[in-house]
Amino acid sequence: MTIKKILIKEAFDKIPEVDIEVVKRLYEKELLELNKKIIVLDDDPTGVQTVHDISVYTDWSVDSIEKGFAEENSMFFVLTNSRGFIASETEKAHKEIALNVIKVAKKHNKEFLIISRSDSTLRGHYPLETNVLRETIETNSELKLDGEVLLPFFKEGGRFTIDNIHYVQYGEELIPAGETEFAKDRTFGYTKSHLGEYVEEKTNGDFKAENITYITLESIRNLDIENITKQLLKVNNFNKVVVNAVDYVDVKIFSIALIKALKAGKNFMYRTAAAFTKVIGGVSDKGLLTREELIKEESNNGGLIIVGSHVKKTTEQVEELKKCSFLEFIELNCRLVLQPKKFEAEVDRVIENCESLISSGKSVVVCTSRERIDLGPDKKEEELKLSVKISDAVTSIVQRLKVRPNYIIAKGGITSSDIGTKGLKVQRATVIGQIKPGIPVWTTGSESKFPGISYVIFPGNVGTNTTLREAVEILNK
Repeated sequence: MTIKKILIKEAFDKIPEVDIEVVKRLYEKELLELNKKIIVLDDDPTGVQTVHDISVYTDWSVDSIEKGFAEENSMFFVLTNSRGFIASETEKAHKEIALNVIKVAKKHNKEFLIISRSDSTLRGHYPLETNVLRETIETNSELKLDGEVLLPFFKEGGRFTIDNIHYVQYGEELIPAGETEFAKDRTFGYTKSHLGEYVEEKTNGDFKAENITYITLESIRNLDIENITKQLLKVNNFNKVVVNAVDYVDVKIFSIALIKALKAGKNFMYRTAAAFTKVIGGVSDKGLLTREELIKEESNNGGLIIVGSHVKKTTEQVEELKKCSFLEFIELNCRLVLQPKKFEAEVDRVIENCESLISSGKSVVVCTSRERIDLGPDKKEEELKLSVKISDAVTSIVQRLKVRPNYIIAKGGITSSDIGTKGLKVQRATVIGQIKPGIPVWTTGSESKFPGISYVIFPGNVGTNTTLREAVEILNK
């Protein structure tokens, strides 16, 4: 089935309005009755792009999960970074996480809800991760999971689901997700934009598109909460629930019905983008962060921006960034990774230059060279090993840095995860909000290499061509 791109205005004009105040009242009432600890497993650090004043733990030890359960907040995040894992690693990690959550939940006699937060453009280890979570939970506890909710809507990134088709916004147009560069991902590629067909494709036909439960925009905008609840009550055998949404109000309306179904005894697994976590976690709206909130302690040092992502959008944003006359650019020559001694010397050169420039008050952009290393067919494993070496080299820039930058920006999900956990050695951070829509900022914990620094996690696939430049300009005012 060929799905055409559509104009965003035309698509949205057809969707009826809804009384936001009525929804707000119903949503807040139901939320008060959701007495569960919400654990969000984030497959890269960008998933906190809709929340604020929420903790992120960078490991899933019993100790970290204990701390999350002990918090007053109903929700906390665990950074798995599993999008950078091979399948066996993500299977092992999700088994460990589920066992540790069960252990802590039993100790505290607290019900829980797990959200597998993943990419709004449908990349990631699906259905592996949610299957492992389900099997481990059901084998080791009395909890039975009736179904799985798929809700990849993410307004800030321009990801919308209409008529069960998931779209990615490019300018004034909505492109079916299966027609975008993201669907051609070498590791997590797919062909279907209709979410039911996507599930059928990814599960190798174990779940058929025609048997999936679809929550339509028509039902949502008609405030047909009773009918949506009935749909959820009928779900069993871990069947899938696809939720259509073009705005946060749609997620709130669905959540009203969902909480009613949960109170009636149903249980679900969740594979969603970042919007659902904000809604089900009851996180309030907050304006974009100001420079005063981002830079708590002024210093004479410059900032550090590290760019690892190779998607087209990042390359375009870097080109725009070059218009900032106050920035110094250093390119890490990634081709030298094929010559270990020369690559080591190249990394030393980059770190030396960074130290010197940051100390002199200059803000520095470190970019990996933009072309991908292609070793030819049947060399995916070797290419992956090389990309890990490059990633380790990028991380070592922060690990070995002796001067404290005024701020740090990391561009790209895997890059930002490695810099956060290995470079900055963060164990627990607080998400303070967003510098631009969909671009979260951590304040690092006291245990980290640079305690209390603002660490901007900039997804590879978010924003317009000018968004990275605009964020950097805020920090360098």
